[in-house]
Amino acid sequence: MTNATMRDLSSHAYPDEAKVTDLDWTASIDFSSQTITAVAKLTVQHTANRVRLDVKDLVIRKILVVDGSTSTSASYSVHPLEKGKDHLGQCLEVELQSSNNGRSASASTSTSVVEIHYQTTEECSAAQWLPASQTAGKVHPYFFTQCQAIHARSLVPCQDCPGSKMTYKASVTVPSWSTCLMSALSKGSTKNDDETTTFFFDQPIPVPAYLIAVVVGELSGIDVSHRCKVWSEPSVVEAAAFEFSQTEDFLKIAEDLTFEYQWGRYDVLCLPPSFPYGGMENPCLTFVTPTLLAGDKSLADVVAHEIAHSWTGNLVTNETWAHFWLNEGWTTWLQRKIMAKIAEDKRVVDFDAIGGWEDLKESVELVSENFSRLVPDLGDDDPDEAYSSV
Repeated sequence: MTNATMRDLSSHAYPDEAKVTDLDWTASIDFSSQTITAVAKLTVQHTANRVRLDVKDLVIRKILVVDGSTSTSASYSVHPLEKGKDHLGQCLEVELQSSNNGRSASASTSTSVVEIHYQTTEECSAAQWLPASQTAGKVHPYFFTQCQAIHARSLVPCQDCPGSKMTYKASVTVPSWSTCLMSALSKGSTKNDDETTTFFFDQPIPVPAYLIAVVVGELSGIDVSHRCKVWSEPSVVEAAAFEFSQTEDFLKIAEDLTFEYQWGRYDVLCLPPSFPYGGMENPCLTFVTPTLLAGDKSLADVVAHEIAHSWTGNLVTNETWAHFWLNEGWTTWLQRKIMAKIAEDKRVVDFDAIGGWEDLKESVELVSENFSRLVPDLGDDDPDEAYSSV
Protein backbone atom coordinates (compact mmCIF):
# COMPACT_ATOMS: atom_id res chain seq x y z
CA MET A 1 0.00 0.00 0.00
CA THR A 2 1.05 3.61 -0.54
CA ASN A 3 3.55 5.08 1.92
CA ALA A 4 1.61 7.48 4.15
CA THR A 5 4.43 10.04 4.03
CA MET A 6 3.88 10.40 0.25
CA ARG A 7 0.10 10.91 0.39
CA ASP A 8 -1.16 13.06 -2.46
CA LEU A 9 -2.76 16.14 -0.88
CA SER A 10 -4.91 16.69 -3.97
CA SER A 11 -6.91 13.65 -2.85
CA HIS A 12 -8.91 12.84 0.28
CA ALA A 13 -7.91 9.18 0.02
CA TYR A 14 -5.61 7.30 2.37
CA PRO A 15 -4.58 4.28 0.27
CA ASP A 16 -2.18 3.16 3.01
CA GLU A 17 -5.17 2.21 5.19
CA ALA A 18 -7.77 1.28 2.55
CA LYS A 19 -6.99 0.84 -1.14
CA VAL A 20 -9.45 0.38 -4.02
CA THR A 21 -8.15 -2.45 -6.20
CA ASP A 22 -11.06 -2.94 -8.63
CA LEU A 23 -14.03 -1.01 -10.00
CA ASP A 24 -17.12 -2.62 -11.52
CA TRP A 25 -19.04 0.27 -13.11
CA THR A 26 -22.60 0.09 -14.42
CA ALA A 27 -23.73 3.32 -16.05
CA SER A 28 -26.54 4.78 -18.13
CA ILE A 29 -25.85 7.87 -20.26
CA ASP A 30 -28.74 10.36 -20.50
CA PHE A 31 -28.24 13.07 -23.12
CA SER A 32 -31.53 14.83 -22.29
CA SER A 33 -30.53 15.58 -18.68
CA GLN A 34 -26.77 15.51 -19.36
CA THR A 35 -26.28 13.18 -16.42
CA ILE A 36 -25.07 9.65 -15.76
CA THR A 37 -26.92 7.29 -13.45
CA ALA A 38 -24.48 4.70 -12.19
CA VAL A 39 -23.48 2.04 -9.71
CA ALA A 40 -19.82 1.81 -8.71
CA LYS A 41 -18.90 -1.47 -7.06
CA LEU A 42 -15.48 -1.02 -5.44
CA THR A 43 -13.29 -3.82 -4.13
CA VAL A 44 -11.31 -2.45 -1.18
CA GLN A 45 -8.31 -3.98 0.59
CA HIS A 46 -8.05 -2.41 4.02
CA THR A 47 -6.44 -2.56 7.43
CA ALA A 48 -8.73 0.15 8.83
CA ASN A 49 -12.50 0.14 9.37
CA ARG A 50 -13.23 2.84 6.79
CA VAL A 51 -12.38 3.87 3.25
CA ARG A 52 -12.12 7.49 2.19
CA LEU A 53 -12.99 8.33 -1.40
CA ASP A 54 -13.00 11.45 -3.56
CA VAL A 55 -16.34 12.74 -4.87
CA LYS A 56 -17.27 15.99 -6.55
CA ASP A 57 -20.73 17.20 -7.57
CA LEU A 58 -22.22 13.70 -7.22
CA VAL A 59 -25.63 12.83 -5.80
CA ILE A 60 -25.22 9.75 -3.59
CA ARG A 61 -28.42 7.67 -3.57
CA LYS A 62 -27.36 4.79 -1.34
CA ILE A 63 -24.30 2.76 -0.35
CA LEU A 64 -24.20 -0.96 0.38
CA VAL A 65 -21.51 -3.29 1.67
CA VAL A 66 -21.70 -6.52 -0.31
CA ASP A 67 -20.74 -9.90 1.17
CA GLY A 68 -21.36 -12.62 -1.40
CA SER A 69 -25.09 -12.58 -2.14
CA THR A 70 -25.88 -10.44 0.90
CA SER A 71 -26.00 -6.64 0.84
CA THR A 72 -26.37 -4.39 3.86
CA SER A 73 -26.73 -0.63 4.07
CA ALA A 74 -23.44 1.05 4.86
CA SER A 75 -22.90 3.87 7.29
CA TYR A 76 -21.28 6.77 5.45
CA SER A 77 -20.73 10.51 5.55
CA VAL A 78 -19.91 13.15 2.96
CA HIS A 79 -17.61 15.78 4.43
CA PRO A 80 -18.34 19.45 3.67
CA LEU A 81 -16.39 21.31 1.01
CA GLU A 82 -13.26 23.06 2.23
CA LYS A 83 -13.50 26.80 1.71
CA GLY A 84 -11.49 27.96 -1.30
CA LYS A 85 -10.74 24.37 -2.34
CA ASP A 86 -13.67 23.55 -4.59
CA HIS A 87 -11.35 21.64 -6.95
CA LEU A 88 -10.83 19.00 -4.24
CA GLY A 89 -14.51 18.12 -4.05
CA GLN A 90 -15.55 16.25 -0.92
CA CYS A 91 -14.44 13.25 1.08
CA LEU A 92 -16.88 10.33 1.04
CA GLU A 93 -16.14 8.17 4.12
CA VAL A 94 -17.66 4.69 4.21
CA GLU A 95 -17.48 2.43 7.25
CA LEU A 96 -16.17 -1.11 6.65
CA GLN A 97 -16.10 -4.32 8.63
CA SER A 98 -12.54 -4.92 9.79
CA SER A 99 -10.81 -6.96 12.46
CA ASN A 100 -8.82 -3.92 13.60
CA ASN A 101 -9.19 -0.17 13.77
CA GLY A 102 -5.61 0.94 13.45
CA ARG A 103 -3.30 1.87 10.61
CA SER A 104 -0.42 -0.35 11.71
CA ALA A 105 1.65 -1.85 8.90
CA SER A 106 1.47 -5.18 10.73
CA ALA A 107 -2.33 -5.22 10.86
CA SER A 108 -4.09 -7.97 8.90
CA THR A 109 -5.68 -7.00 5.61
CA SER A 110 -9.40 -7.44 4.95
CA THR A 111 -11.28 -7.23 1.66
CA SER A 112 -14.66 -5.54 1.33
CA VAL A 113 -16.93 -4.69 -1.59
CA VAL A 114 -18.65 -1.30 -1.46
CA GLU A 115 -21.55 -0.61 -3.84
CA ILE A 116 -22.32 3.08 -4.42
CA HIS A 117 -25.50 4.12 -6.24
CA TYR A 118 -25.24 7.70 -7.49
CA GLN A 119 -25.86 10.23 -10.24
CA THR A 120 -23.62 12.84 -11.80
CA THR A 121 -24.77 16.44 -12.11
CA GLU A 122 -24.50 19.22 -14.68
CA GLU A 123 -21.43 20.44 -12.78
CA CYS A 124 -19.47 17.27 -13.59
CA SER A 125 -16.06 18.69 -14.57
CA ALA A 126 -14.96 15.45 -16.25
CA ALA A 127 -17.83 15.51 -18.75
CA GLN A 128 -18.23 17.34 -22.04
CA TRP A 129 -21.76 17.26 -23.49
CA LEU A 130 -21.85 18.58 -27.05
CA PRO A 131 -25.08 19.43 -28.85
CA ALA A 132 -25.49 18.12 -32.39
CA SER A 133 -24.57 21.55 -33.77
CA GLN A 134 -21.03 21.15 -32.37
CA THR A 135 -20.39 17.82 -34.09
CA ALA A 136 -19.28 17.14 -37.66
CA GLY A 137 -22.50 15.29 -38.53
CA LYS A 138 -24.86 17.88 -37.00
CA VAL A 139 -27.45 15.16 -36.28
CA HIS A 140 -26.71 13.60 -32.88
CA PRO A 141 -25.15 14.93 -29.65
CA TYR A 142 -21.77 13.75 -28.39
CA PHE A 143 -20.34 12.95 -24.96
CA PHE A 144 -16.76 12.44 -23.81
CA THR A 145 -14.75 12.67 -20.60
CA GLN A 146 -11.40 14.18 -19.61
CA CYS A 147 -10.40 13.04 -16.11
CA GLN A 148 -6.80 14.23 -15.86
CA ALA A 149 -5.71 15.54 -13.46
CA ILE A 150 -8.32 15.26 -10.65
CA HIS A 151 -11.68 15.24 -12.46
CA ALA A 152 -12.45 11.51 -12.19
CA ARG A 153 -14.05 12.21 -8.80
CA SER A 154 -16.86 14.05 -10.59
CA LEU A 155 -17.52 10.94 -12.74
CA VAL A 156 -17.19 8.11 -10.23
CA PRO A 157 -16.41 7.83 -6.50
CA CYS A 158 -12.75 6.83 -6.43
CA GLN A 159 -9.30 7.36 -4.98
CA ASP A 160 -8.45 10.15 -7.39
CA CYS A 161 -4.66 10.14 -7.08
CA PRO A 162 -2.09 8.73 -9.54
CA GLY A 163 -0.42 6.61 -6.87
CA SER A 164 -3.55 4.48 -6.40
CA LYS A 165 -4.32 2.07 -9.25
CA MET A 166 -7.18 -0.33 -9.90
CA THR A 167 -8.47 -2.66 -12.59
CA TYR A 168 -11.95 -1.97 -13.90
CA LYS A 169 -14.88 -3.45 -15.75
CA ALA A 170 -17.82 -1.49 -17.13
CA SER A 171 -21.23 -1.90 -18.73
CA VAL A 172 -22.51 1.34 -20.25
CA THR A 173 -26.01 1.80 -21.66
CA VAL A 174 -26.42 4.41 -24.41
CA PRO A 175 -28.96 5.40 -27.08
CA SER A 176 -29.19 2.83 -29.90
CA TRP A 177 -27.94 5.31 -32.53
CA SER A 178 -24.63 5.70 -30.72
CA THR A 179 -21.42 3.78 -30.08
CA CYS A 180 -19.65 3.76 -26.70
CA LEU A 181 -15.88 3.40 -26.33
CA MET A 182 -13.74 3.34 -23.19
CA SER A 183 -10.10 3.22 -22.13
CA ALA A 184 -10.40 -0.55 -21.91
CA LEU A 185 -10.82 -3.65 -24.07
CA SER A 186 -14.22 -4.03 -25.72
CA LYS A 187 -16.17 -7.10 -24.65
CA GLY A 188 -19.08 -6.70 -27.07
CA SER A 189 -22.52 -5.16 -26.82
CA THR A 190 -26.18 -6.07 -26.42
CA LYS A 191 -29.17 -4.35 -28.00
CA ASN A 192 -31.99 -3.73 -25.51
CA ASP A 193 -35.76 -3.52 -26.05
CA ASP A 194 -35.96 0.17 -25.12
CA GLU A 195 -33.94 1.59 -28.05
CA THR A 196 -30.70 1.44 -26.09
CA THR A 197 -27.52 -0.60 -26.40
CA THR A 198 -25.28 -1.77 -23.56
CA PHE A 199 -21.53 -1.93 -24.23
CA PHE A 200 -19.18 -4.02 -22.08
CA PHE A 201 -15.50 -3.33 -21.26
CA ASP A 202 -12.63 -4.77 -19.28
CA GLN A 203 -9.35 -3.14 -18.22
CA PRO A 204 -7.27 -5.92 -16.61
CA ILE A 205 -4.18 -3.75 -16.04
CA PRO A 206 -4.38 -1.50 -12.94
CA VAL A 207 -4.73 2.19 -13.85
CA PRO A 208 -5.11 5.40 -11.85
CA ALA A 209 -8.56 6.99 -11.93
CA TYR A 210 -7.44 9.79 -14.25
CA LEU A 211 -7.08 7.22 -17.05
CA ILE A 212 -10.76 6.25 -17.01
CA ALA A 213 -12.28 7.59 -20.23
CA VAL A 214 -15.68 7.30 -21.91
CA VAL A 215 -16.97 8.54 -25.24
CA VAL A 216 -20.49 8.20 -26.71
CA GLY A 217 -21.48 9.45 -30.15
CA GLU A 218 -22.15 8.56 -33.75
CA LEU A 219 -18.81 6.87 -34.41
CA SER A 220 -17.20 4.79 -37.15
CA GLY A 221 -13.87 2.96 -37.08
CA ILE A 222 -11.29 1.93 -39.70
CA ASP A 223 -8.65 -0.70 -38.93
CA VAL A 224 -5.10 0.41 -39.73
CA SER A 225 -3.54 -2.82 -38.37
CA HIS A 226 -4.55 -5.98 -36.52
CA ARG A 227 -4.43 -4.12 -33.17
CA CYS A 228 -4.99 -0.48 -34.16
CA LYS A 229 -8.23 1.17 -35.24
CA VAL A 230 -8.92 4.84 -35.89
CA TRP A 231 -12.33 6.10 -34.71
CA SER A 232 -14.16 9.31 -35.46
CA GLU A 233 -17.45 10.64 -36.73
CA PRO A 234 -18.37 9.03 -40.08
CA SER A 235 -17.66 12.16 -42.15
CA VAL A 236 -14.16 12.51 -40.65
CA VAL A 237 -13.00 8.93 -40.15
CA GLU A 238 -11.33 8.40 -43.55
CA ALA A 239 -9.23 11.54 -43.18
CA ALA A 240 -8.32 10.51 -39.63
CA ALA A 241 -7.37 6.98 -40.71
CA PHE A 242 -5.06 8.42 -43.39
CA GLU A 243 -3.46 10.88 -40.95
CA PHE A 244 -2.78 8.22 -38.33
CA SER A 245 -1.97 5.32 -40.66
CA GLN A 246 1.55 5.12 -39.18
CA THR A 247 0.22 4.15 -35.75
CA GLU A 248 1.32 0.51 -36.03
CA ASP A 249 4.81 1.63 -37.16
CA PHE A 250 5.07 3.91 -34.11
CA LEU A 251 3.95 1.05 -31.88
CA LYS A 252 6.48 -1.43 -33.26
CA ILE A 253 9.34 1.04 -32.88
CA ALA A 254 8.30 1.77 -29.29
CA GLU A 255 8.35 -1.98 -28.61
CA ASP A 256 11.85 -2.25 -30.13
CA LEU A 257 13.01 0.56 -27.83
CA THR A 258 11.32 -0.83 -24.70
CA PHE A 259 9.44 -4.14 -24.47
CA GLU A 260 6.22 -5.73 -25.71
CA TYR A 261 3.12 -3.53 -25.70
CA GLN A 262 1.00 -4.62 -22.72
CA TRP A 263 -2.46 -3.18 -23.35
CA GLY A 264 -3.78 -5.46 -26.11
CA ARG A 265 -5.18 -2.79 -28.43
CA TYR A 266 -4.09 0.69 -29.37
CA ASP A 267 -6.98 2.61 -30.93
CA VAL A 268 -7.10 6.31 -31.73
CA LEU A 269 -10.22 8.47 -31.37
CA CYS A 270 -10.34 11.78 -33.24
CA LEU A 271 -12.72 13.98 -31.27
CA PRO A 272 -14.70 17.13 -32.14
CA PRO A 273 -12.80 20.46 -32.00
CA SER A 274 -13.81 21.23 -28.39
CA PHE A 275 -11.39 18.60 -27.05
CA PRO A 276 -9.04 20.75 -24.92
CA TYR A 277 -5.72 18.94 -25.54
CA GLY A 278 -3.60 17.79 -28.45
CA GLY A 279 -3.86 14.24 -27.18
CA MET A 280 -4.71 12.21 -24.08
CA GLU A 281 -3.07 8.86 -23.42
CA ASN A 282 -6.12 6.89 -22.29
CA PRO A 283 -5.13 3.18 -22.29
CA CYS A 284 -6.34 1.25 -25.35
CA LEU A 285 -7.95 4.43 -26.73
CA THR A 286 -5.89 7.59 -27.25
CA PHE A 287 -7.93 10.78 -27.66
CA VAL A 288 -6.63 13.30 -30.23
CA THR A 289 -7.77 16.68 -31.49
CA PRO A 290 -9.00 17.10 -35.10
CA THR A 291 -6.54 19.98 -35.46
CA LEU A 292 -3.95 17.26 -36.18
CA LEU A 293 -5.68 16.46 -39.50
CA ALA A 294 -3.18 18.34 -41.65
CA GLY A 295 -3.58 16.00 -44.61
CA ASP A 296 0.13 15.16 -44.81
CA LYS A 297 0.77 13.29 -41.51
CA SER A 298 3.07 16.12 -40.40
CA LEU A 299 1.48 16.37 -36.93
CA ALA A 300 1.28 12.65 -36.25
CA ASP A 301 4.12 12.89 -33.71
CA VAL A 302 1.40 13.61 -31.14
CA VAL A 303 0.29 9.99 -31.57
CA ALA A 304 3.91 8.88 -31.05
CA HIS A 305 3.89 10.84 -27.79
CA GLU A 306 0.66 9.21 -26.61
CA ILE A 307 1.93 5.77 -27.61
CA ALA A 308 5.05 6.39 -25.50
CA HIS A 309 2.77 7.00 -22.52
CA SER A 310 1.72 3.35 -22.78
CA TRP A 311 5.01 2.61 -21.03
CA THR A 312 5.97 5.88 -19.32
CA GLY A 313 2.93 7.18 -17.48
CA ASN A 314 0.37 4.43 -17.85
CA LEU A 315 2.45 1.43 -16.77
CA VAL A 316 4.92 3.37 -14.62
CA THR A 317 3.17 6.37 -13.08
CA ASN A 318 4.22 9.31 -10.92
CA GLU A 319 3.00 8.69 -7.36
CA THR A 320 1.83 12.28 -6.84
CA TRP A 321 1.14 15.19 -9.19
CA ALA A 322 4.19 17.02 -7.83
CA HIS A 323 6.27 14.44 -9.72
CA PHE A 324 4.38 14.80 -13.00
CA TRP A 325 7.72 15.41 -14.78
CA LEU A 326 8.38 11.66 -14.48
CA ASN A 327 5.33 11.07 -16.64
CA GLU A 328 5.85 13.74 -19.31
CA GLY A 329 9.65 13.94 -19.28
CA TRP A 330 10.34 10.30 -20.02
CA THR A 331 7.45 10.20 -22.49
CA THR A 332 8.89 13.13 -24.47
CA TRP A 333 12.28 11.38 -24.52
CA LEU A 334 10.72 8.16 -25.87
CA GLN A 335 8.60 10.09 -28.39
CA ARG A 336 11.74 11.70 -29.83
CA LYS A 337 13.42 8.30 -30.12
CA ILE A 338 10.38 6.95 -32.00
CA MET A 339 10.29 9.88 -34.43
CA ALA A 340 14.03 9.63 -35.06
CA LYS A 341 13.54 5.98 -36.05
CA ILE A 342 10.63 6.89 -38.34
CA ALA A 343 12.72 9.61 -40.02
CA GLU A 344 15.85 7.41 -40.01
CA ASP A 345 17.74 10.43 -38.73
CA LYS A 346 19.13 10.66 -35.18
CA ARG A 347 19.25 14.44 -35.49
CA VAL A 348 15.46 14.51 -35.03
CA VAL A 349 16.04 14.04 -31.29
CA ASP A 350 18.23 17.14 -31.07
CA PHE A 351 16.03 19.19 -33.38
CA ASP A 352 12.93 18.47 -31.31
CA ALA A 353 14.86 19.18 -28.11
CA ILE A 354 15.74 22.65 -29.42
CA GLY A 355 12.02 23.42 -29.69
CA GLY A 356 11.48 21.97 -26.23
CA TRP A 357 14.21 24.20 -24.81
CA GLU A 358 12.52 27.30 -26.24
CA ASP A 359 9.17 26.20 -24.77
CA LEU A 360 10.85 25.64 -21.41
CA LYS A 361 12.39 29.12 -21.33
CA GLU A 362 9.03 30.69 -22.20
CA SER A 363 7.24 28.73 -19.47
CA VAL A 364 9.78 29.73 -16.84
CA GLU A 365 9.12 33.37 -17.71
CA LEU A 366 5.35 32.98 -17.48
CA VAL A 367 4.71 30.77 -14.47
CA SER A 368 5.35 31.40 -10.78
CA GLU A 369 8.66 30.48 -9.19
CA ASN A 370 7.09 27.49 -7.46
CA PHE A 371 5.61 26.11 -10.69
CA SER A 372 8.89 26.63 -12.56
CA ARG A 373 10.50 23.92 -10.40
CA LEU A 374 10.86 20.37 -11.66
CA VAL A 375 9.10 19.20 -8.49
CA PRO A 376 6.77 22.01 -7.37
CA ASP A 377 5.30 22.26 -3.91
CA LEU A 378 1.68 21.60 -4.90
CA GLY A 379 0.23 20.97 -1.47
CA ASP A 380 -3.52 20.75 -2.03
CA ASP A 381 -3.56 23.23 -4.91
CA ASP A 382 -5.18 22.27 -8.22
CA PRO A 383 -2.65 20.26 -10.28
CA ASP A 384 -4.14 21.70 -13.47
CA GLU A 385 -2.75 25.10 -12.44
CA ALA A 386 0.81 23.75 -12.35
CA TYR A 387 0.88 22.17 -15.82
CA SER A 388 3.47 23.66 -18.17
CA SER A 389 6.47 22.74 -20.34
CA VAL A 390 8.54 22.54 -17.14
